[in-house]
Amino acid sequence: MQEQKIDSADEKDTNDQFLQSDDSDSITEDETIENQDQTEDSDVLDELSYEELLQDRDSLKDRLMRSLADLENLRKRSDRDRKDAELYGGTKLARDLLSVFDNLSRALDNIDEELVKKSGALVEGLELTQRELLSVFSKHKIEQIEPKEGEKFNPKFHQAMFEAPAPGTEKGSIIQVMTKGFKIGDRLLRASQVGVSSNNDVGSLSMKDLAEETHNDMNVDEPTGEQDQNDS
Repeated sequence: MQEQKIDSADEKDTNDQFLQSDDSDSITEDETIENQDQTEDSDVLDELSYEELLQDRDSLKDRLMRSLADLENLRKRSDRDRKDAELYGGTKLARDLLSVFDNLSRALDNIDEELVKKSGALVEGLELTQRELLSVFSKHKIEQIEPKEGEKFNPKFHQAMFEAPAPGTEKGSIIQVMTKGFKIGDRLLRASQVGVSSNNDVGSLSMKDLAEETHNDMNVDEPTGEQDQNDS
């Protein structure tokens, strides 16, 4: 009986050990599978994090480039505004001084030889003042616009004060300069005031030549009655 009890105890111990071994192997397998799952999840997360980092990098790079471009544009605008302020800051004063130049020019244009003999010092003073004023204009990039008679009318720099027929001139050409114009830098301060010819582009044709040309070429308009009277 005692031997049977010992054998039973041994069998029980063996069975317990076998069961414990199975449980241990099962736990080990579960842990291995769980670790594999965690590793795979970690790899996925790492891949997602890398892509997000790349996107963040590209986004920051784009924002940096835009900021640098804005900064460069701001610098250029500031430089342009500064230069414009230096060049055009006195535009209003310069425009007001043009009337002073006009008055000096008119005074000098009306001086005759008799006045020069009587008041030579006064005339010389007026001339000196005009030269000094022009020197100041030049120093501040203010230039005269001096059209010539016969020159083509340019609406960018000339202001037509009247239009009249003038023998021997072309339509649209300048026949009289009333007031000189001025510009500061590339901006117009005042247009030159001029008179413009209303003649057709017929040069210096006489009335007889004009009549013959009109007869031979029907594309040439016949002269108006007003032109007939002026040409006669």
